[in-house]
Amino acid sequence: MASPVPDALVRAAERLFAERGSDQVSLREITAEAGATNASAVQYHFGDRRGLLRAVLAKHDTEVERRRHSLLDAYEAQGARDMRVLAHALVQPLADELGNDDGGLGYLQLLSDLFNRPNPPYEPGAAEDPSYSVNRWRALVVPLLTPEAIRLHRRFDALRFTVSELARRGRTGRKDHRLFTSQLVDLVTGLLLTPVSDETRRLLR
Repeated sequence: MASPVPDALVRAAERLFAERGSDQVSLREITAEAGATNASAVQYHFGDRRGLLRAVLAKHDTEVERRRHSLLDAYEAQGARDMRVLAHALVQPLADELGNDDGGLGYLQLLSDLFNRPNPPYEPGAAEDPSYSVNRWRALVVPLLTPEAIRLHRRFDALRFTVSELARRGRTGRKDHRLFTSQLVDLVTGLLLTPVSDETRRLLR
């Protein structure tokens, strides 16, 4: 019979991350929150802190990936180029985690923390893996972007903005996220399509 301790540690990490952010929570606090009797339970089951973070992400990533691939399948099937549809495909699978009572808010906060670090210890998805939905999304967005927007890493900015805003929303305690999510899709669309100014273009050269 599998030990319930790893699942308890993941759930404890999610709860504490949602409340305070992943950078403000120690492994000792996670162990205590999980009710584990072994002070080294995280190291025993996950190897280290990075292993625990991977476990939290892996718990949610599979469903987020499934949802985004489904939206991208529909986008490709319609055959039209529409940035807002692509922005929706980026945002909605993550926004659905706002309503996931099984750790969704902790997952979003962890993503936000990771994407806002200069050198994150864990980057979701292999950069070279075309089966990863964000890489597929990035490739589909390219034809709709200007060369300057690509050089300025607008796609990464859109992803970082998305997870940051979703994590912030999760801390509000609100339950109806439809208007918020639609507005977020609008903002991401604008971020990707806003023309580069003459000044920015000059500095880019």
